[in-house]
Amino acid sequence: MTTMRRSKGSSIRRSLAILGKVAEAGRPLTPTGLNADLGLPKPTIHRLCTMLENEGYLQRSIDGKGLTAGPKLRGMALDVIAGAGGERAALHAILEELAETVGETCNINVPDGNAMRYIDRVEARWPLRLQLPVGTRVPLHCTASGKMFLSSLPPARRRQVIANLVLEPHTPNTVSDPAALETMLERTRDNGFGDDNEEFLEGMVAVAVPVRDGKGRLTATLAMHGPTQRLTLEAAKAQLPALRKAADRLSRLFEDGAV
Repeated sequence: MTTMRRSKGSSIRRSLAILGKVAEAGRPLTPTGLNADLGLPKPTIHRLCTMLENEGYLQRSIDGKGLTAGPKLRGMALDVIAGAGGERAALHAILEELAETVGETCNINVPDGNAMRYIDRVEARWPLRLQLPVGTRVPLHCTASGKMFLSSLPPARRRQVIANLVLEPHTPNTVSDPAALETMLERTRDNGFGDDNEEFLEGMVAVAVPVRDGKGRLTATLAMHGPTQRLTLEAAKAQLPALRKAADRLSRLFEDGAV
């Protein structure tokens, strides 16, 4: 019985170490790559990776060669961020202050598979506003936050992701051609912000900036949007300094492990 408990505990520790390596890498890793620092026997690393993949904590990368975070691991990460207690209050306070400054709805979004998910949101005070509640998942290719995230990926990885996205034309302005989208994302990367010129919803414009972790990786996006009846895309871009200032404050929360 003691030997069984020791073996089970060892497997749990090893599985957690594997998940930690995947989360830290921020890119697909092969079992061999995962094992570079762990030093586990080859049959063990393959057995544990297969188990974690079968359970949904890991999943195959788009090219099938590596492993990345699966839906269960991503879901746990989102739940941790969403339920961060007092720390969540600090995040929300920054968002409230920003919404008051720019006068439009502001939200924080995180990558979630083939979409971006809203994890917090402060509505504009205007009676005319667009309702996209916390938990909503929005496309990558035609939203300010999604394009900001895609532009942050290494070029080869970005091309793989785009090749496997359904580039659905949500409006007449949606860019659904992969080559044209690549060009747009290069511009997004160079500019340091994403924009949405009625590409996801007709009558809505948006801008988004990155929120980075302690290693400089995009961990979330901070966005504002509003209806075209009162907000132009150029007017939204004029608020980028305020968004970047708030994003820097959010980044410090992520660096400190507060959220």
